[in-house]
Order: sequence, then structure tokens, then C-alpha cells
Amino acid sequence: MTEEIKLNSSKLGTQEYWNEFYKKELQNFQSNSDDTGECWFDDSDAESKMIQFIVDKIEGGELLNGVSFLDLGTGNGHLLFELSQELKDVDKSFTFHGIDYSAESIEFAKNIANTKFPDVSFKFDQVDLLSDTPFLKNKFDVLLDKGTLDAIALNQDLVDGKRGMDIYAIQVSKMMEKGSILLVTSCNFTENELVKIITSGTELKKWDQIQYPSFQFGGVQGSTVVSIAFIK
Repeated sequence: MTEEIKLNSSKLGTQEYWNEFYKKELQNFQSNSDDTGECWFDDSDAESKMIQFIVDKIEGGELLNGVSFLDLGTGNGHLLFELSQELKDVDKSFTFHGIDYSAESIEFAKNIANTKFPDVSFKFDQVDLLSDTPFLKNKFDVLLDKGTLDAIALNQDLVDGKRGMDIYAIQVSKMMEKGSILLVTSCNFTENELVKIITSGTELKKWDQIQYPSFQFGGVQGSTVVSIAFIK
């Protein structure tokens, strides 16, 4: 458990907020197909760094055979779309799957996929990651999280006595086999906090991490974004 690590609750941690957000994003896209919505963490270049990290691991032989990707909290699907484009010339077989608890998010991602990437096969499903859902029986090679744990942690409500951030890693690990990778990007947690949240009570261990420009304040060095890869 991670009781000592706590964020203040925010509307960004509620399903209602994201349903309304992606409803508006979908409406904008239907009016203008060039408007594919927000790219989260764009100011830190986190998405491109995550993609390059994966490409390097594949080209270096650290991720073998065909690779199945699962985007946790896919939003508008932007991470999967960009990843597929970077991997289209790699001589391997890939599958791209995105899940989100917002029905509007899934509808939005499907609309973009059908309109912009008709030649690539994407799957999108509405899934509440923190629930007891049969979807968790599926297994994936690489699981991606760009801000989803952050959003979960902004809801401090208890379910069966536990916060979402306390069961997140346990739920995610159910979809991982031995050797599967979870790559998490966060702007709300330090490196040590993120490692503690993911490894507590799971078989996940820190595997590698992405380097970002660092700053020093009050004698402590850090960065505004943390991306860490965990292996089961």
C-alpha cells in the first residue's frame, strides 16, 4: 500500500469530466477532421520519447517477436497512432489496442482511426481498469501509460477501502506475462514515488527509464516528468 503518497482530489480524476471532455473533442473532430485533440505532455516531448524508447528496445532486440501493445487510458488514441507510424517499416508484427473508461474517448479514437489510418488495424474498448472485468485476462507484451495513473491518483475516493492508485499496478499486472513491460509516464510523482506505487505488492520491477532535462531547486534535483519502464 502507498498510504503516505497522496494527491489532492480533482475533477480530472472523475469519469464525468473525461466523458464531457471527449464528447467536445469528438464534436470538434467531426466539424474539422484535422482537429484530432490534445497531445498530453506535449511540452515535455514525452510521447515522442516514449515511442523512441520502444523503437530502440525493438531494434536492440530487447523486445522480441511480434509485439502486442496496450494503451491504458488511450484518450484520443494519439500515442498508438504515432507509435504505429514509427513502426510501420520495422520487420515485425504488431497489434495496437487501446482502452479507456470513457465511452466518448473510445468513440473519438475509433473515429480518428477509421478516418486517418484506414490501413492500420486498431482495437479500442471501453474498460474500467480498476474494476473486476474479464478484459484483465488478456495478455500484452508492452503496456503504455501516459498520464492515466496521474488521473487515477487525482480521485482519492475509496472503493472497498482502497484508492485507485493503490490497486492500479495489481490490476495492470494481471494483463502482463513474464517479460512483459509497463512504461509509465507521470507528472505527479517523483521517480521514487512511482517505483514504490508500481512495485508494491506486485511482481513488477524497475527495468529502465527515460531521461529528461533536470532542474535543481532547494538542493534537490529532479524533472517535471518521469517515465519508467517496469518488467514482470
